[in-house]
Amino acid sequence: MTDENDTETATEKSEPEQASGGGGVEKETVKRGVNKVVLITAIVLVALAIGGVAGVFWFIESERARDHQAWQVRLGIVADSRAAAVTEWVDAQYSVLREMSENASLQLYMTELMLSEGDRSQITDEPAQAGYLRNLLVASADRAGFSAPTSAGEVSANVEKAGVAGLALTDENGETLVATPAMPPITGRLRAAVAAMSEGDPGFVDIYVGLTGLPTMAFITPVYAVQGGSGGSDFIGLIIGVRIVGDDLFENLEQPGEIEQTAETYLVRSAKPNVEYVSPLKDGTRPLKRRLALNTPDLASAFVLDTAGGFGIKRDYDGAEVLVTGRPLTAVPWTLVRKVTTAEALADTDTRLTTMLVVFLMLIGGMAVTLIAVWRHGTSIRAAEAAEGFRIAAERFGNLSKFLKVVTDGQPTSIMAVTDAGVITFANYQASVGTGITHEEMLGKSLSSVIGPIKGKYFLDYNAEIIRNREEILAGDGRVSNEKTFEDERGRHIIRSYHIPLRPDRDFPPGCLMILDDISELVEQRERRSLIMNQLVSTLLTVVGRRDPFTADHALRVSDVAECIAKEMELEDQAVQTSGISGKLMNLGKTLVPVEILSKEGALTDEEMQIVRDSVQVSADLLQEVDFDGPVVDTIRQVQEKWDGSGPKGMLGEDLEISACIVAVANAFVGMASARPYRAGMEFEKACGILVGLGGKEFSRRPVAALVNYIENRGGRERWAHFSVPPEA
Repeated sequence: MTDENDTETATEKSEPEQASGGGGVEKETVKRGVNKVVLITAIVLVALAIGGVAGVFWFIESERARDHQAWQVRLGIVADSRAAAVTEWVDAQYSVLREMSENASLQLYMTELMLSEGDRSQITDEPAQAGYLRNLLVASADRAGFSAPTSAGEVSANVEKAGVAGLALTDENGETLVATPAMPPITGRLRAAVAAMSEGDPGFVDIYVGLTGLPTMAFITPVYAVQGGSGGSDFIGLIIGVRIVGDDLFENLEQPGEIEQTAETYLVRSAKPNVEYVSPLKDGTRPLKRRLALNTPDLASAFVLDTAGGFGIKRDYDGAEVLVTGRPLTAVPWTLVRKVTTAEALADTDTRLTTMLVVFLMLIGGMAVTLIAVWRHGTSIRAAEAAEGFRIAAERFGNLSKFLKVVTDGQPTSIMAVTDAGVITFANYQASVGTGITHEEMLGKSLSSVIGPIKGKYFLDYNAEIIRNREEILAGDGRVSNEKTFEDERGRHIIRSYHIPLRPDRDFPPGCLMILDDISELVEQRERRSLIMNQLVSTLLTVVGRRDPFTADHALRVSDVAECIAKEMELEDQAVQTSGISGKLMNLGKTLVPVEILSKEGALTDEEMQIVRDSVQVSADLLQEVDFDGPVVDTIRQVQEKWDGSGPKGMLGEDLEISACIVAVANAFVGMASARPYRAGMEFEKACGILVGLGGKEFSRRPVAALVNYIENRGGRERWAHFSVPPEA
């Protein structure tokens, strides 16, 4: 009734209102309704636009941060390897001098000279010995690079050639006894270095510009008397080596396989108030020819000297903005700098992110145009509004499609959508790289025909499994990750892939979205890091072995037993590796235990026994700053804890690292089963019986059971039969 009355009233009043202007009131009422809808729509669109812009800027910044972190890792890996190479070079120089200092003839000559209080006439066949030593120095200098280049030492006419490089044998006061022809006199820097040396310790003269204008260094190694040790009373002389530093050092700064045009590695040192560039620079500057003030704003080398190991965006010596990190060198007072310009490092990322921002802003602009169009045509008939709506939706869809295409084409990974039959329905630009066809031409082709039959069959079978379990996957994380290694004529390729199942609809069959990333380089870097870590562990074990061979042998056995227990428990590779490394390094702290305690034949006092026990915690303290892949330091700290909480720190079993429980069992077993010069090794059955009896009290039952099973059923008895062989006295 209300509608009918309203209609009649409107009809009856139509003509009078038009005549009197009242019709404008009716039209204004309708117009206000349209304005309200448009206003609400505008507010929503503006809010979405603001949120979208904020989201894009947030995404761009997060992507930049991710790329910065990735470059920090890449630069750090190269810096570590180049620092190790430079350190090896320095060690090689000392090795040459150390080898000569251990020459029996040289030691005998020096010993006779010492006993004769410097009177060479009392040395047996002194001219022949001196001649032999001179020939030895000349041969060693030529072989190891301590000889002067052909043109070195040549100065102005009528001036005697100056000594620039060579080897010299001196007495304990630095007075030359025998030297190569081009050896400079022991004065100035050399004399100061000899005077500053602690008795019997090696020394060096830091790199400087020599008489030839070339960078020069000196290395000094002590000589000990025959049958002498390393004590100060046996120190009888020095071997001094002066060499010109060239490509043999600076080539170690070049990274093999480097592809970045602006990447550079160089050496610097602090020469307050300046920073001095020790190595040659990419702009052609020669070594030691450039200095800059340490307080130069944002100077990359000053930043590295102040925070060695840090990472930042700074200015290089030529003013270019760079990503930079560094590593201090322990053997010499230099710091290694590794940098690459941000323009090159972040070029692809900035281009991709800028494109995304432009496209999204264009999309927002399109929305604004659409809003204006809706505002202007708000009073059009419903059919026109519907048509306009369809047009706007189509435009939005087109813009969104272009946006998605730009985004996916800008990604560094291959992205493909594949049906359950292996037909490609979508591919980004990266997916076509190396295939010989464009990503548009890939559509409709089979996966095997594009990426090869081996890879194609593997991913086709893997996708089939994903599609079969799509509901379970979509209900969970929504995707499945995988890693697969392929071998071909180009070498090994490790592909990390993510698979997202796609539900079918009336136009498309079931399929799978694949994101493929070649991580071969990353895995190789990870393997190289693991190799370096193993070398570090071996080096530390060697240090322990030089101090106490029995401890090193015990550590190797504990490591072997711990790894076998962890594998028998079917733990992950990281837990196995952590158990093995912890077993090797748990006794590193014994290097600080006095030798008289380690070599004591009788029973130790309570105080001495506590020192030995505390050495395990000292081991953890020494390794605190080492970046292991697993909880090695925590394992060593907890290895003396008891399962029932009665250990030194009172930690209960479930709070302990599983690797600590394993190493504790392995350590106890090796201690009981290994023979010593003063006792025989315990029978395996008896040792295992003791461990089983202590299960749930001192030890976790799981590693004890795994050890017993390995000995009885996995060949452990034969593998460790040599434990019962007594060591040589």
